[in-house]
Amino acid sequence: MAVLIPSIDIMDGKIVQLVQGKRKALEFTSFEPWVQRFSSYPLVQLIDLDAAMQKGHNRPLIEKISKRLSCQVGGGIRSLEAAAVAIEAGARSVILGSALVRNDEPDVEFAECLFSRLGAQRLVFAIDSRAGRVAVHGWRDRTELTPFRMIQILEPWCSAFLYTHIDTEGMMQGVSWEVVRQLRSATQRRLFVAGGISSQREIAELDRLNVDAVVGMAIYTSRLKV
Repeated sequence: MAVLIPSIDIMDGKIVQLVQGKRKALEFTSFEPWVQRFSSYPLVQLIDLDAAMQKGHNRPLIEKISKRLSCQVGGGIRSLEAAAVAIEAGARSVILGSALVRNDEPDVEFAECLFSRLGAQRLVFAIDSRAGRVAVHGWRDRTELTPFRMIQILEPWCSAFLYTHIDTEGMMQGVSWEVVRQLRSATQRRLFVAGGISSQREIAELDRLNVDAVVGMAIYTSRLKV
């Protein structure tokens, strides 16, 4: 059964919500209310945006939260060593995206290395898409790689894929159902989808497709109650 996964995005030591990965729309300085609110969820997504954008990091906060919540942790994890450190610090699994793309192609050698050292269950591979192409380095650089191709090639080396539809991220206008169905048909792995989800109806439809909904903006604006 698919589940709702709250997302905690951290920038400059605060919980934030961005629109399309660029404009800051919300900011919270207090973590405790959200940590308590999310404590009953089987999985929470925890992202270090500063590390993702190569503008520093929030590692102490990430480690503190990942010890209290069951988290898949991402943002700036670009090496086997960084992934291992995050897991040792309490992450249930790690999310890697940019590091899996080299010369506009999936880096199978790196994926195999991660798999052999950490095991598939610890690995979530991120596919961040803008205008139908995979975007990397904090969503700043758009490649020629399609999400469908990335999933097809990297499927053997992870337990799940995280697809983020950047075009609707933070806008609460819904995801692209055509893309979601295409990606669902492309993999037998667990599939997380983020980017614009704002209603129980959408979550129910994703559940019907056996897709997990990662939600941020709709939770923090109280559009969705948790």
